[in-house]
Amino acid sequence: MHSSKLNYYLFAVVALLLASCTKERLIGYDVEQANVIEDKSRKSKQKNDAEFISILYTNLYQTAISPNQLYKTQNVVYSIGDQDVANEMLLSNYFNTSGITIPKDVDMRTNIEDFIIATFKRFYLRYPSEGEKAFFKQYISNNSSVTVEMVYTAFACSEEYQYY
Repeated sequence: MHSSKLNYYLFAVVALLLASCTKERLIGYDVEQANVIEDKSRKSKQKNDAEFISILYTNLYQTAISPNQLYKTQNVVYSIGDQDVANEMLLSNYFNTSGITIPKDVDMRTNIEDFIIATFKRFYLRYPSEGEKAFFKQYISNNSSVTVEMVYTAFACSEEYQYY
């Protein structure tokens, strides 16, 4: 009787092994490669005055601001009560000095899409959405009085630029 139980268990094990051994199936889902860009438009940490001044200076002059210049600029900003007014005055002052590194208006109009992408990357550290690109492309194309300075002012004074 012992050997019949053993044969039964041996048969069961062999049957299970045979039933569980199947050929591996390869399943393909035809997934296409895509470039995924992180959405950096959801910024939550507000820049302090020193960060705002330093980053704005770097964006416009393409070089870092000196500590002495940063200190002087911060004191001027602090002396103005309204932060938005202070930022606009600072920006206006920067546009009226030499050494600022911005594209020429003709270069902006030569390739508007490249200008829009470069401006988003420069100020927001992200790529524009298709809707943002379409809006700015149409706006710049339909308004011949729009200048690079105006676009840069809009970006630097925007709510998104206040955060990182």
